[in-house]
Amino acid sequence: MERSSAVSRPIRQKHPGKKEVDEKQMDGKLQLEQGPTDEDQKVMAGEALDRRNIWEPSVYYTLGKESFYFAGHEISIRESMDTYGALIWPGAIALCQFLENNQQQVSLMDKAVLEIGAGTGLLSVVASLLGAWVTATDLPDILSNLTFNLLRNTKGRSRYTPQVAALTWGQDLERDFPSPSYHYDYVLAADVVYHHDCLEELLETMRHFCRPRSQTTLLWANKIRFRSDLRFTESFKRSFNTTLLVELPQQEVRIYKATARE
Repeated sequence: MERSSAVSRPIRQKHPGKKEVDEKQMDGKLQLEQGPTDEDQKVMAGEALDRRNIWEPSVYYTLGKESFYFAGHEISIRESMDTYGALIWPGAIALCQFLENNQQQVSLMDKAVLEIGAGTGLLSVVASLLGAWVTATDLPDILSNLTFNLLRNTKGRSRYTPQVAALTWGQDLERDFPSPSYHYDYVLAADVVYHHDCLEELLETMRHFCRPRSQTTLLWANKIRFRSDLRFTESFKRSFNTTLLVELPQQEVRIYKATARE
């Protein structure tokens, strides 16, 4: 489902959890400190439960499902309260809006696009509807709901059938996604930074797919909740050439564009 310079069909992919980091980081290398605190867990749990306070007016909520309107289509996303990966977070909505509203700046038509930490698949659905050849990845236990949402919202609507694959951040990247064979024009990531223990692996995965001379562009959107999010952002900036595309103070969401440092 990757198509572009050198794109072969997707293999197995996987994706993980995450790691808290230390502020003193050089060359994008994260130093781990203690894991997420109870307070961090409460913040995320509270956000997950407060699903009725949707900031995007084009979204209406029903139990277990959210509906959106992007790229000329109504999109219905099935959620689950069982895991954070099966919920829609503000970064994904913000990046969907950005992609729809800035198609001259970021054209996904006939581009090979990889989403890491795809979760419910909303962002991958929108990318598909905008003409991209999409591979959506996440942890194995997320893939069933992800596949369901992708197929129900893109069948008969998209130029390419989106692909789904397991990807665990930092694990077997060169084996499952060898760089000569797997090239993507864009890598998308939304709300992949929060109170998990795999931030270092996440950054490693971003570097793997967005490497020097790859001409790959990484678009990362995230709500900034914790100090660890800011520390990750600093390491992210040291690892890539970055541009802050959008900042939404009310939603505490930022969208970054990044390319590899040559």
